[in-house]
Formats: sequence, C-alpha cells, structure tokens
Amino acid sequence: MREALTAQWTGGLSPAALALAYFDWSIHLASSPGKRMELAWKAGRKANKFAAYLLASSVSQETCSCIESLPGDNRFSAEAWKKPPYCYWAQAFLLQQQWWHNVTHEVPGVVPHHEDVVSFTARQILDVFSPSNNPFTNPEVIGRALETGGANFVQGFQNWLEDVSRVAQGQPPVGTETFEVGREVAVTPGKVVYRNHLIELIQYSPTTETVYAEPVFIVPAWIMKYYILDLSPHNSLVRYLVSQGRTVFCISWRNPGAGDRDLTMDDYLRMGVMASLEAINAIVPGQKIHATGYCLGGTLLSIAAAAMARQDEERLASVTLLAAQTDFSEPGELALFIDHSQMHFLESMMWNKGYLSADQMAGAFQLLRTNDLVWSRLVYDYLMGERTPMIDLMAWNADSTRMPYRMHAEYLQRLYLDNELAAGRFMVDGRSAAIQNIRVPMFVVGTERDHVAPWRSVYKIHYISDTDVTFVLTSGGHNAGIVSEPGHPRRRFRIALKRSQDPCLSPDEWAVEAPSKEGSWWVDWAGWLTEHSATQRVPAPSMGAPARGYVPLDDAPGTYVFQR
Repeated sequence: MREALTAQWTGGLSPAALALAYFDWSIHLASSPGKRMELAWKAGRKANKFAAYLLASSVSQETCSCIESLPGDNRFSAEAWKKPPYCYWAQAFLLQQQWWHNVTHEVPGVVPHHEDVVSFTARQILDVFSPSNNPFTNPEVIGRALETGGANFVQGFQNWLEDVSRVAQGQPPVGTETFEVGREVAVTPGKVVYRNHLIELIQYSPTTETVYAEPVFIVPAWIMKYYILDLSPHNSLVRYLVSQGRTVFCISWRNPGAGDRDLTMDDYLRMGVMASLEAINAIVPGQKIHATGYCLGGTLLSIAAAAMARQDEERLASVTLLAAQTDFSEPGELALFIDHSQMHFLESMMWNKGYLSADQMAGAFQLLRTNDLVWSRLVYDYLMGERTPMIDLMAWNADSTRMPYRMHAEYLQRLYLDNELAAGRFMVDGRSAAIQNIRVPMFVVGTERDHVAPWRSVYKIHYISDTDVTFVLTSGGHNAGIVSEPGHPRRRFRIALKRSQDPCLSPDEWAVEAPSKEGSWWVDWAGWLTEHSATQRVPAPSMGAPARGYVPLDDAPGTYVFQR
C-alpha cells in the first residue's frame, strides 16, 4: 500500500531502483581516478574545439560545425540553427550532451543495467534544457513570434488549455474524433463469430469468388486495440489479405477493468488463442491455419504454437511473427523500467488498482522517445501555436488499453526477467513450451527503429528455433514498419531465408548479406503464404458455423473495441 501511494508521486518509477543505479554509478566513478582524468581531458578538448569553432565562425559563417546531431535527432536541422548566435547554443548543447554520455558510460565496475538507467536519466534531464525547448533560444519560435506579432503564444496557450481540459475530462486528444472506429478506421466488413469474456473473434467477409483453403488467423497485442492492422482502407493489412483471396480471422481483446485483476497468461492463452483456433477449425474444417501474431500477440502465439507442437497437434500451416520477441535477454530500452526492484514497485501499483492503467503504459513509451513524442510536440503546439496534424496511426495510438494485474505481472516476471520461453522453461499444462519443437515454417519481421522490440532481439528466433525461418528487416518503427502498405513512399526491406540445416549468422552479418528491396514487405509475405498454401482455391466459407455453435453475433469491428 505504501508503494502504491508513493507511485502517485513518482510516476510509477521505483525510487529504490533509481537510487541503486545512481549509487552504483557514483561510487564506481568516485573510485576510478583514471576515468575522472579521462573526463577532465575530454572536457578540456571539447572546450578547445568549441573555442576554435567560435573563432572560425566569427570570421566566416560557412564554418563547418564542430559536432553533428545524432542520427534521428532533428531538433537543430532547420536552416535558422546554422546562424549565430543560435548555432553557438546548439553546438554547445551537443558537446555537453556528448560529454555526459561519456560520464555515464564505461565507468569500470558499474552493472550494465544501472549504467543504462543513469545514462537514460541524464539524457532526460539534458533534454529539458535543450535550447530548442526555450522560446528565447529557439530561432524558429522567435521567427514565428515576429511573423505573428506574438499571436503564436496566445494560440499556444489556448492549445494548452484545451489539452489540459481534455486530460482532466478523460477525453482523447484533439483530432482523434476525425478517425471514428467503424467509420473511418476498422471498416473492413466482417462479423463477430465468437465471443467470450476475454475476446471477440472477427471473421472478415471475402471479396473474391474463391479463396485459398487455409485461413489466416491474426493475434494482435492486448496492450493495444486490434485495429492497428485494420486502419484506414488504404493501409489496412486485413483488407489487403482479404483482397488477395485470404479468409481472415482476427482477435479483438477486451479492455480489462478492476474486476479482471486475476486474469492470467494461461487465461489469455486458453480463452484467446486456443478458443479462437477451436472456432476457426469449426468454421473452416479440415484446413490448417496460417497463424500470425503482432508484438505481445506474437509472443503469445509462439507459446501456443510451441505447446501444440509438444502435444503433436498439427493445426498450423505456418507461423508469422510481426515485431514479436521470443528471447528477452536483450529486450531494448524497455528493460530500463524492468528489474526486480521496479517489478516489486509495479506489482504494488497494479495490486492497488487491479490493472496497469493506459496512461502509465503510454508514459513509459513516451519517455523512450521524448524528443519525438514529447518535446517536439510541446514546441510545435504550444510555442509555435500550431497543431500537430492527426493521422490514423496517431489516433489509434491514443486509443489505449489497460493490462490486468496478475497477467501483466506474470508476463514481465516470466518473460522479461526470467526469460523462460527462450530457456525452454515456460510451462503450459505441465509441459515445456519450447520454440525448438515448432516444425512449421516461420516468417518473422523486425523493424529498423523499433524501441519496443529491437530487431536484433527479434532476430534471436534463429537461435532458438529448429525450422525454416524467413526473416525480414523493414524500415520504420514498431508500428509504422508493420503498417507498410504497397505504394507507401520511401519503404524498403531486407529479406532472407535460413533453412533449419543452414548455419546461423549474427544480426550484423545477416544485414550485410540479405538482399535489399524497395517497397512493401506485404507483397513478399503474401507470396510466401501462397508458397505454403494449397494450389487449388476453394469457394469462400460461410460466415460463422451456426450448426456448430458459432453464430454471427455483430458486425465488425464488434463491441470490445469500443470499451474505454
């Protein structure tokens, strides 16, 4: 109870975990005179470099920068930042940022996790003081103020008041009303053919006279609404599959409340994946299934596939994992918020409410990309007085869900901390669910800029599987890399097949050797599904199977997707 109350003041971050990281780093830095001498030398060298830059730029404005922004950091990319005095402030900040990176890294004896936490915290503090966030040191804001006579600040204040009001009233961000579920997004026709307490199973209406015999079954993550895969008609993966002659089924998860606090991972496996497979087998009898999982849904699907393989069940024709991890030994920046101290703190928070709230999850993801998701928006909306244009993907992202207490605690403990799945120790019905037992071919997609499931972590499926794996590395991030419809500009990907008898390559070796293609990976995936399907197409199945108890209940997108 004490920790649950403390969490209200710390934003869900464990003070003990932060203190442990700080003391580990500071004690080892204090006992490392060589490291301190190195930092003093680097500080002097950066000061000399900055002084030389000031001297040279005072003579010629064509002087090259003494330091460049990191890849993906666009705060100082505008032309106005290249003119004095703004260029001086930007260069000084970047040099300071680089020095603090040196301070927080490679201190002898520091636990790697603590090093990451300290470095992350230092970066968050530095970003607060970035000259791009200050209206008096940002040339773009100053230029906008001169252009509008200061009206941008008035409009920005009005934007801030509107946002605060919406947050206080529990309303979604401005512009999301343009993307109404069932009207502008999640509009692919279909029927809910099965419903239990945890899921609705949607079967989508065919658009071709004949279809491939094997249906496609999609398991989205329960941390998000399913319609990330059925956004607007032009970028809906579901609609694309249906247009290719696929019979598509997709889970829509319930948004759990306090009454669902005792739902477990076994419940999500049994009432989610396995119950859906039973329904699909009844609606499309005698056919194997192309199973597809996205994010956490992919992890859950891999557990289900491994459990079925252990029992010699042959329901699946293939397994596709989209930005889904099966080995959590290097889970990326999310590991910053997951250690034993933080886990105990998080459990106390969830015990109090019965769930992990959507805003706490969103806050964690925003912290991972503060420049893109926090500071750039604050500058644009509140200092420039504009409004960040709302798109379907952003509107979906604002439609977040909760995580039930017991299931989320089990998920973090068993997968992130104990890595049971990769070690072959994840038990289902008293038996080990080992990925090595899966024999059907796998199609696995990672994305280059994924901060949730880093592609090198997703790539580890090669090391723990014993089947043919086709791996794709696509441009984009965790969401945009998956929502990558044909015709989308500036999309590219690498793809390569590793057969079960082939030697394993490291991720970097694979990236060098895998051929690169322009365009959408959806097309290659559709071709891969065709290669692993029967050649003879069949008439489209009926919607549901009333004679077997699967009566169509509602039109897609169903009812659970509207739960707030």
